[in-house]
Amino acid sequence: MKQFLAFVKKEFFHIFRDTRTMLILLGMPIVQIILFGFAITTEVKNSKIAVMDLSRDATTQKIIQKLQANEYFTVVEDVQNPDRIDELMKAGKVSMIVVFDSDFESNMLHTGEASVQLIVDATDPNQATTMTNYATSILTQYQQEMSTTYRASFVLTPQTRMLYNPQMEGAYNFVPGVMGLILMLICAMMTSIAIVREKERGSMEVLLASPIKPIFIIISKAVPYFILSIVNLITILLLSVFVLKVPIAGSLVLIMLASLVFILVALLLGLLISNVVNTQVAAMLISGMGLMMPAMLLSGMIFPIESMPAILQWFSSIIPARWYIEMIRKLMIQGVDGIYVIKEFAILTLMVLVLLGVSLKKFKIRL
Repeated sequence: MKQFLAFVKKEFFHIFRDTRTMLILLGMPIVQIILFGFAITTEVKNSKIAVMDLSRDATTQKIIQKLQANEYFTVVEDVQNPDRIDELMKAGKVSMIVVFDSDFESNMLHTGEASVQLIVDATDPNQATTMTNYATSILTQYQQEMSTTYRASFVLTPQTRMLYNPQMEGAYNFVPGVMGLILMLICAMMTSIAIVREKERGSMEVLLASPIKPIFIIISKAVPYFILSIVNLITILLLSVFVLKVPIAGSLVLIMLASLVFILVALLLGLLISNVVNTQVAAMLISGMGLMMPAMLLSGMIFPIESMPAILQWFSSIIPARWYIEMIRKLMIQGVDGIYVIKEFAILTLMVLVLLGVSLKKFKIRL
């Protein structure tokens, strides 16, 4: 029994001496419970909306106050010009615009009926449906209050207009997300494993001792995955258009350019991972847990970022997949011009430069 306890004690010492193992054993459960507990939610909260009030009477102001006071919506702008509606939607500043007709209060009091239009960004059908239901519920509640106050029957008729995806096809939403996940999987995970495999086998020493400069050895390992990612990108686009019937509304050149920048980011992430680990198992855990899970949960691919706590919203801003998916949705589904994706493109370009500098600095030319 004494010998058995000694072996158990020895194993504990081995675990405690390995910092990475301790982080995986004790830190990963904490990260997972926070992500799954706060990021995964079917509710849509703090959705940014705008209001276009053509009537500007007491009734419309009360409805706007109810929308603002609700936890599901945040009114960010009072639209004065109808041309501003399309600009707000394409820029991604709002997800829904509520339009009140002129003489709204007068029509309600005299005829008992008034109409309000809900213009919704339907690139994410589930989110669009949820927001529409929330807004309709608020309007119905106010309609009942008016009926009770005036002891008469009033009807508020919401007219819904779904932009970019009027058929409410789910493929319009998940295709950009799948593109980001596949490119991240091929580039980051496979690149990190390929380089670490050379370390495990001991062949990296031979490669570094060859006449070829070390940087060219690393680039030569990354090039095949870069080309394979381009092939995957073309395949996904062809399947999306001809099989899933998802149209490419924007510029194909901009889509390809944005994808190439994202591929570079993923490749550099894989290179960075390969610099800090020495085993394929560790590379898979870091690239899988550290990249794939946040890319799925915090990129806005499945769950709306606005509904997450502020700390997770901040953390999502450093995830490359978030900006890539937003950019592809705008270019591919909404068909926006390049000026509307400058922010996302600039952030990904900055990530390329930062990761390149860090990866080159961390790269060890001696084992």
